[in-house]
Amino acid sequence: MIKKMLLTAAALVAGLGLVASPSAYGAQSPLPAAPAAQAAPQLVCTVNDNGVNFRGGPGTDYPVLGTVNRGQNINARGRQGNWLMGDLWGGPTGVWIHVAYLNC
Repeated sequence: MIKKMLLTAAALVAGLGLVASPSAYGAQSPLPAAPAAQAAPQLVCTVNDNGVNFRGGPGTDYPVLGTVNRGQNINARGRQGNWLMGDLWGGPTGVWIHVAYLNC
């Protein structure tokens, strides 16, 4: 009888050990962190002439906000017809330039 009680107690203790262990819950070792998502490369265009107007919208009906010269870079953000909208490097953002004056 005592032997049976000891075996039962041992089985309970062993069972508690399994329940308390992480493997009893299906836990696994932590996975390595996923690499950070990389942003899609931006299209960079370069102005190909001097005195090129940049505007407040996609067309000559929009006001001229300023001018840029050959070599000025712009990060393209959108396009409507023959007009590209983007951010001038070191300058205004959300400006429009006709694609004839850009090398992309």
